[in-house]
Amino acid sequence: MHSTEIEVRTGGSATVHDITTETERFLADVSAGDGLLHVWVPHATAGLAILETGAGSDDDLLAAVDHLLPRDDRWRHRHGSSGHGRDHVLPAFLPPYASVPVLGGALALGTWQSICLVDTNIDNPVRRLRLSFLSG
Repeated sequence: MHSTEIEVRTGGSATVHDITTETERFLADVSAGDGLLHVWVPHATAGLAILETGAGSDDDLLAAVDHLLPRDDRWRHRHGSSGHGRDHVLPAFLPPYASVPVLGGALALGTWQSICLVDTNIDNPVRRLRLSFLSG
């Protein structure tokens, strides 16, 4: 298994950050053939999604998160900024992991699919992600 950690700066607002290019660079660096890419986010307030970006879907996802998990004071988990408790619930809806098949060193994603870090935690602008390639 090949594994590395990358840093992603998400800033101070909720974001959908496309990490597909970073994962492709990692696969090239390890001379990946066929196998499985596993992405892990070791944070309690961020998740991963595979979706189309750039056509509004990323904004739609953030709007859906805001609708399902409003940033208000209903949450029992109350440290940090107002409504931060919802950020701790986010990984139950957008898990902190994703696995994607790799064929001939390339991600076997659909035409419009991207691997995205979803971070709604405005209190933590820097994230670490673990990329692992399991050769098959």
